[in-house]
Amino acid sequence: MMKQDIYNRYAVYLKEHYGQRVYKLPVHIPVSCPNRRNGRCGCTYCGEKGAGLERISDAFSIEQQLKQTMDYIQRRYKAKKFIAYFQSFTNTYVAPDMFYDYINQAVAENIVEIAVSTRPDCICNPYLEILKEISEKNNIEITVELGLQTANYHSLTKVNRGHTLAEYIEAALAVKQYGFHLCTHIILNLPWDDALDAIESAKLVSVMKSDFVKLHGLYIEKGTKMAEQYQKKEFEICSVEEYKQRVKLFLEYLSPAVWVQRILGRAPEKDTLFANWGQSWWKIRDEIEAEMKAENSYQGKRFHYLGGSGVREFF
Repeated sequence: MMKQDIYNRYAVYLKEHYGQRVYKLPVHIPVSCPNRRNGRCGCTYCGEKGAGLERISDAFSIEQQLKQTMDYIQRRYKAKKFIAYFQSFTNTYVAPDMFYDYINQAVAENIVEIAVSTRPDCICNPYLEILKEISEKNNIEITVELGLQTANYHSLTKVNRGHTLAEYIEAALAVKQYGFHLCTHIILNLPWDDALDAIESAKLVSVMKSDFVKLHGLYIEKGTKMAEQYQKKEFEICSVEEYKQRVKLFLEYLSPAVWVQRILGRAPEKDTLFANWGQSWWKIRDEIEAEMKAENSYQGKRFHYLGGSGVREFF
């Protein structure tokens, strides 16, 4: 990667890999999460809609969901290739035979890839075998997106994540062994994290050879346990300047081989108590990129910690 690129943009990857612009089509199926069963509240930041605040209802069939979104994007952008993205909640938290049926329904003309978002403790060989069968039968690529959120296992406990680093490592290894693309989700401003956690998260994503990374800024959704804690002032959220610094550090320690899907998330104002410091996501993104250019900062600038760095002087 050339220094002037700053970081590897996912849109560039898609255009290079598929020969043209490719668009993600969100798909939602009636699944929940094992972290919500038996009266458990799930992750403290997770609301009733999971990750999909802006979504088509799962009352529509997968075919209807894909067609509705595809028709709109085709008209607006003249797009021809798409990724079916199973987005909200834990999309492997379903019996394998039903999982097969759901994924198989996403196989359609112009769908070149299927992306499945899930938890590290909800992926194992039976689901990976299903994805492999569908991929090989239909010549379609597969990406598995794992929600890690942070390398700080103390923070994982505080947000009631329900898994630690071991589950992520096992799941990441399995996904890569099957030859699928791996995308890792990271939240860089959890209240109990600091800049060192951002660095360690970048290192973990890199050493697990994640193909993609998706960075989120924490938002506080109404009606969640974290919203209750936020209103009681049980924690503080770092400043936007601190968040920008963490993004820059994350990218500098991130392997140059990883493609960055985004460096900031977004959420509708009506659904949240806090989101992106009251600023537009693109404004913060543009400021991060401008600061990186001015500081000669770029992805992989500090990626020199692997390969026996302690004995490098002898070679």
